[in-house]
Amino acid sequence: MYVLDSSAFINEYHTDEQIATIPLVREELEDEAAYRFDALEGSGMHLHIPEDNTVERIERAASETGDLAELSETDIRLVAAAFELDSRLVTDDYAMQNVAEKLDVAVEVIAREGISEQRDWLFQCAGCGREFDENRDRCPVCGSSLSRKNPA
Repeated sequence: MYVLDSSAFINEYHTDEQIATIPLVREELEDEAAYRFDALEGSGMHLHIPEDNTVERIERAASETGDLAELSETDIRLVAAAFELDSRLVTDDYAMQNVAEKLDVAVEVIAREGISEQRDWLFQCAGCGREFDENRDRCPVCGSSLSRKNPA
């Protein structure tokens, strides 16, 4: 089974495999993409609502990789649906791909190249330059803002 992100509907993704998504994806779509969603739902696309404990697990994994602030509620629930259904996640979103990789969820990309490696991001203070494993609103040492930094 393939779990489709909104980009699959926008880019007219097609597969002969069974497909699923979550109801929140429909809210992100407009015009032709929304019609494609409705048509696929009418022809048997599975709508899945992931369990709260799975959503929490995905949030923990996203926090560990440093991607949590980059993911919407829809993104998190899509990864949770793919995890629960033991499915392939269809998305172009790099943060979703990174979290999926950490959880051993297979990913298929649509219009972009996929990620080349899974990353655990660091956060660096713009003021004092200190690095942190977790994102915070402000540096606990000097109070400056933090930015996400490639650990490589």
